[in-house]
Amino acid sequence: MTGQRAETPDGGGPAGPTSIDTVIVPRMSDIGGFEVRRALPSSRRRMVGPFIFLDEMGPAVLSPGQGLDVRPHPHIGLATVTYLFSGEIVHRDSLGTIQPIRPGDVNWMTAGSGIAHSERTGPETRAAGHTLAGIQSWVALPEALEEAAPAFAHHAIATLPVVDGEGWTARVIAGSALGAQAPVTTASALFYADVTVEAGARVPLETEHEERAAYVASGSVSVSGDVFEAGRLIVFHPGETVTLAAETPCRLMLLGGEPMDGRRYIWWNFVSSRKERIEQAKADWTAGRFGPVPEDSEVMLLPTA
Repeated sequence: MTGQRAETPDGGGPAGPTSIDTVIVPRMSDIGGFEVRRALPSSRRRMVGPFIFLDEMGPAVLSPGQGLDVRPHPHIGLATVTYLFSGEIVHRDSLGTIQPIRPGDVNWMTAGSGIAHSERTGPETRAAGHTLAGIQSWVALPEALEEAAPAFAHHAIATLPVVDGEGWTARVIAGSALGAQAPVTTASALFYADVTVEAGARVPLETEHEERAAYVASGSVSVSGDVFEAGRLIVFHPGETVTLAAETPCRLMLLGGEPMDGRRYIWWNFVSSRKERIEQAKADWTAGRFGPVPEDSEVMLLPTA
């Protein structure tokens, strides 16, 4: 998906117990004709591990004839990770990929030196109407791989490991978490998991990775007695033992990893360790030097404001 050029979400919430570093309340943003909640980047926290962007979309009830329409747009220096709770999106990119994504699947697109893609509702799903909900995140690439060749990988739900605990079930989307390793190839050490939790159950958050966060997608959880409702990104201090207790049935996205190897700049859909590389990407998109997206020529213009 596409970012907004210069806006960040507002922070909010208490400092919380000692295990909590920051609590972020996402701001609303428009992409492709409907609203999303944007938790990263934030003025309170730019990244968690390599995760530099986090949007929750929906749930949006789309009537017959309505759909998502994110026109072809460019990326550099990152990987996009698309994961749906409900609905369907058709991904197209300048490598020639055409890939529908459905709930529980993972689309991992490595932009590297540059890629263009679009995300739209397919004609059959658009005609029938549906509910669309899910998460899209961006993972910044290590400096040595920022100019790697672009690539795309699709991982069906059946290929992702599932871990069952006492009152909770986790699907590991990428990296290593809760004793399982996802098959998704990543450029740095990270973890990303979708966890559904019964009311009263407790989920441990391991200290394996230095930077860790939990996004409350639905329901509510407590940490050391402080309660957090849906639509909160809770960022934890490194090395602190954390247990997430479900106040109600809830869904959590656990994510994080090792700190990045230096500062990252983000402008619109571009991420880089070098400001001049972002300026070059702007010029390349304006000049049409990114490849075409198959069956989708209605490109997005570079922001001017």
